[in-house]
Amino acid sequence: MTNTRRDPDDPARGRLRRRSLLASAALAAGTSASPAAPVHGPGEPAPRQRPAPLHGAAVRLVAVPEARRDVTWLRSALQVAVEIEFSTIPPYLCGWWSVRNRKCDAARLIRRVVSDEMYHLGIVCNLLAGLGGRPRIVASAPSYPGPLPGGVHPGVDVYLSGLTKPFVRDVMMAIEAPAVPLAEKADPSLSIGLFYEELLKAFRAVAPDLSTERQLHERVGEDTLRPVRTLEDIERSIDIIKEQGEGTARSPADGGGDDHMAHFYAFAEIYHGRRLREAGGEWRYTGAPVPFPDVRPMARVPKGGWDRPPAGARRLLDAFDSTYTTVLKALDTAWEEGDPRSLRAAVRGMRGLEDPAVELMETPVDGTDECYGPQFRPVG
Repeated sequence: MTNTRRDPDDPARGRLRRRSLLASAALAAGTSASPAAPVHGPGEPAPRQRPAPLHGAAVRLVAVPEARRDVTWLRSALQVAVEIEFSTIPPYLCGWWSVRNRKCDAARLIRRVVSDEMYHLGIVCNLLAGLGGRPRIVASAPSYPGPLPGGVHPGVDVYLSGLTKPFVRDVMMAIEAPAVPLAEKADPSLSIGLFYEELLKAFRAVAPDLSTERQLHERVGEDTLRPVRTLEDIERSIDIIKEQGEGTARSPADGGGDDHMAHFYAFAEIYHGRRLREAGGEWRYTGAPVPFPDVRPMARVPKGGWDRPPAGARRLLDAFDSTYTTVLKALDTAWEEGDPRSLRAAVRGMRGLEDPAVELMETPVDGTDECYGPQFRPVG
């Protein structure tokens, strides 16, 4: 597993290059493009996008005049951020678990993104705890298929499936897509990047005191989650989240002194089957091959979950959902009590989800060429 090395407290890192990051649903739908190259190749259909009204908690929060944004507003916005960050992890895990050869390029790229997203979740939970709030993860656990939390990226339908090209394009790239990938125009709809920009503006205006009492200092994958104490820490933390997902305005590499592609471009390399390379001032997917991996044929999980699965699949689904619920509760406890042991237990539990997930992905759905997969449904 590779990773970026950009802890918020790292003095050698310096302040990240700022940019107006707008992760747009329009780009994910094929109306914008990656740097000087289309998201969908010549002759390939653009991803489907369903019309979606602009509503949701994030939309309502952004509509509040800046002069009326206070600590209560910040707590509400950070809870939405917690929900957004967590909601990305189950679909990415399904894609990763479905890949048979975990040493292939595609598997390594996805695994790095999963680790980053867990780190991002830790960052926003620390910020919320620093303001005296308590992240609500059990109560706000996402349901799939469905939109992203808060009304961001309207029109993007997040579902659970094994890795396929449509899944990479319509879910993975759609979640991470920047509105301005070095060359294209922005989309006016609310995006994850714009939401974080509004959050940062409020932090600067309110300049709240941050308590470290329930913030956690813990390894998350190969990153180190640290307490956030100052406005500079806040700026660096939010920049990490945005740039790891979308890159900088200068390069699709996510900065910080390494050459890793930001999440959107890493997923696009899997989709296009080629590394992204710069030539003559233009970025194109013309580099070394990234072969699409051999995958377990996990079917798309239907709305409401699997209907009357056989006994073997039901046993695995129940075991998975029971462990998943334990993970959610441990995450709640970690920041409710400032307890690093609960965070470690949650990480161990997340790893324990893999075995039943893979076994499900090798259990055929009767009458089809596809298999079952986890549905990520809390129990109790």
